Amino acid sequence: MIGSVSVGVRARRWVALCLYLLFGLLSWITVETASAADCPGHPDALGTSRTLVVDPRQHPRIGTMQYPETLPLEDHEVVLTFDDGPLPRNSNQVLEILAAQCVKATFFTIGRMARENPAGVRKLRDAGHSIGTHSQNHPLTFHKMPIEQAKQEIDDGIASTLAALGDGAALAPFFRIPGLLRAEGVEEYLESQGIQIWSADFPADDWRHVSSSRVYDLAIKRLEDKGKGILLLHDIQARTVAALPRILQELKTRGYRIVHVVPATVELAATPTEPQQWQLHPPSETVAISRWPKIPTFSFAETGLLPAPVLSDSYWNDDWPIADRARRRAGGVPLPAQAPWPQPTPLPPQRTASDLPVPAQSVFELQDKFRFAFARAARTAEPAVTAEQRQEPDSAKRHVADAGASHRKAAGKSHAGRVRRTGVAHAGGRAPRHATHGGSRALKRVVQVKKRSV
Repeated sequence: MIGSVSVGVRARRWVALCLYLLFGLLSWITVETASAADCPGHPDALGTSRTLVVDPRQHPRIGTMQYPETLPLEDHEVVLTFDDGPLPRNSNQVLEILAAQCVKATFFTIGRMARENPAGVRKLRDAGHSIGTHSQNHPLTFHKMPIEQAKQEIDDGIASTLAALGDGAALAPFFRIPGLLRAEGVEEYLESQGIQIWSADFPADDWRHVSSSRVYDLAIKRLEDKGKGILLLHDIQARTVAALPRILQELKTRGYRIVHVVPATVELAATPTEPQQWQLHPPSETVAISRWPKIPTFSFAETGLLPAPVLSDSYWNDDWPIADRARRRAGGVPLPAQAPWPQPTPLPPQRTASDLPVPAQSVFELQDKFRFAFARAARTAEPAVTAEQRQEPDSAKRHVADAGASHRKAAGKSHAGRVRRTGVAHAGGRAPRHATHGGSRALKRVVQVKKRSV
C-alpha cells in the first residue's frame, strides 16, 4: 500500500515537471515568433522587447550620470538614444540599421537641424521612434547662460521640431540638455512645463575623435558594468554608423533586450512601477546602500546673533568685582569672588648688587698652618747668586753647603742630596733658573709633609 502511494507521488512530480518545461518552451517559442512577426524578413533580428510608458511629471529627471533616478528597467534591458540630428546622410543610415533589427529608439533633435531637414524628422516619426528635443542651436553654455536665454533656446527648439513634424502629438515632452551641462534654473523651467529631463546612464564617447571600434568597445564595456540603462549615442557621427551594427549584434548575443520609451497620454496610462525600480541598483536585504544618508535641513525658530564678548567677561581679568557686575548686567552667571585654583605665591623682591655684604679682610688672609708652611718654604729656598758669587767659587760652595745643611734639618738626607746636586748646577752658571726650580720643589715637599702630619 505504501509502495503504491510513493509511486503515485513520484509520477505526479514527473508530470508537473514535464508540464512546466513544456510551458516554458511554448512561451519561448511564442516570444520568438512574435519577434519574428514584428520584424518580417529578419528572423534573427534583435527586436524591441517591450514598450515602457512614463509620466514626465512623476519622474522629471532621469539618468544616473547626473540624477539619482533612471528608467525602471529590468536587468539586461537597454534604451537607445541618439542626439544632434537629423543629418541626412548619417541619420538615414542609422534609421536603416535600426529598421533591419526592428529596434525602436529615442531621438533628441536640434531645432536648427529640424528646420533645415524637416523630412528627416518626419522619417523618425514614420519609423515609430520617440522624438524629443535638444535646444535650438546646441550651445554648450546652458550651465552659465542667463535663464531667459536658456528658455529661448528650449522654446525655439521645440517650435522648430513641431513645425517640421506638422503634428504636435508626435513630439514627446523629453529634453536633453546640450553637453549635459545642467543648471538649476533650466531644470526648474523644464519641470514647470511638464518636460522630462533626460541624462544617460553611460555614453560611448562617439562625439570624440575615436575610431568606430573604440565606440563599440566603450558601449559594450560600460553596459556590462551597469547591467542595464540608457545608452547615449549621436546619429550625426559616421563612427556611430559604423559601430551600430556590431553593437546591436553583440547585444543580442549577450542576451540584452531593447526597451522603447514613450510618454503617457490621456489615452495611454503610465506603466505601473514601484519607487525602487527607478533606481539603477535598488537596495535589498543582501545589498548594502551605497550612499550615505543626506544631512537633514534644520529650521531654526530664532536666527538672532549672540552678543559679542566684552573684556570684562574674560576669566583672566584681575578686576573680579568689575567683571562680576558686568556679567550680572549682561544676564550671565557671576564669577566667584576668588578663583577656584590656588593663587601663585608672591616672590620676594630681588636684591640689587648694593645689598651684597662687603668681604672681610680675613677672607684674603692665609690660615696659620698654611702661612707657616709658606714661610718655611721661603727660608729653605735658595738665594739668588750674584755676580760676585760667580767669581768666588769657594763662597758659592759655602753658601750652597749652608743651604743644604738647613734643608737636611727639615727634610732629611735624601732631600739634602737633591739640593747638593742643585748647588753643583748653580756653580756651573745656571743658578738663577735652577734655584727657583729647586725652591718650588722644596715648597711642594713641605706642603706634602704638612698634609701627612695633619
